[in-house]
Amino acid sequence: MNEHYIKAITWDHPAELPMMIGILPAMWMQLGDEMIRFAREYADLISYIPASAEECRSHLAPRYRAGEWTDEWGCVWRNDHEGMDAYIAGHPVPRREDIAGLQIPDLCESNLLPHGFMYLRLLDLRGFEEAMFDFAEECDELQVLIDKVLEYNCRQIAFKLPSVDRVMGFGDDLGMQAGLAIGADKWRKYLGPCFTKLYGIVKAAGKFVYMHTDGCIHEIMPDLQRCGVDMINPQFRANGLDNLVRVCRGKIPINLDLDRQMFPFATPSQLKDHVRECVEALWLPQGGLGLNLELNYDVPLENAAALLDALREVKHYRG
Repeated sequence: MNEHYIKAITWDHPAELPMMIGILPAMWMQLGDEMIRFAREYADLISYIPASAEECRSHLAPRYRAGEWTDEWGCVWRNDHEGMDAYIAGHPVPRREDIAGLQIPDLCESNLLPHGFMYLRLLDLRGFEEAMFDFAEECDELQVLIDKVLEYNCRQIAFKLPSVDRVMGFGDDLGMQAGLAIGADKWRKYLGPCFTKLYGIVKAAGKFVYMHTDGCIHEIMPDLQRCGVDMINPQFRANGLDNLVRVCRGKIPINLDLDRQMFPFATPSQLKDHVRECVEALWLPQGGLGLNLELNYDVPLENAAALLDALREVKHYRG
């Protein structure tokens, strides 16, 4: 993360509004040279522009490649659309009685901190429905499984830390579209202590913690901050702008995920208004705000241009 993000995290009056622009591999691969020409017009905002769609394809992580693969825990992943993320297709401990025998993997240098490393990992291992029963019934096996995943993650983080500059990034989608599937109380009981321990390792090393988490999570954002998160990457639509202003403005630094669900369907004018609305509601001169834009091939280039133009316009916003 650049210096503008550090200043936003530490409320140190960043000179410009920090921004991240992510373009999914599928967009480079689907649109090819047209996308590359388009991106070069915004090279001041887009940090990575491949020389060709084939270059992008050659650098795909396993979960973005078509087909099936098995991770270090024994979870089976399937990808039906190369360039998009894979989905879980096989759970290694579908029965509670299997949990006791689950082996904690050895250190995995190639997949140190995957997206879904703590809460989602529990769902991947058990399957969503079985995991929900575990949380609902608060069975003893649930804590056994949590402890195994936590031990593995502690080891992975300790290995990764020496190579981290100033900010260590994490990703774990904690929310659904309208709240937490397990509820805030059980999240605080079972998951809060895990994140406190994990992020404590990072904080003890003098690093900042950045956490991406999709879904409606505004109810536990103060908890995440207490767990050690310095900047949260929440979604606009799932949380609602009013909630984000109420919970975060002047209190919790956020890298706001702009509303991807409207990108393919809105007009260019509506998209520009969306960006400005977010900035006007959340910006403070001392910091606490960044903007995150993610594009996929379903977004018309006219709309992508409107979003990027809007980011240029608010980059030096001063109220």
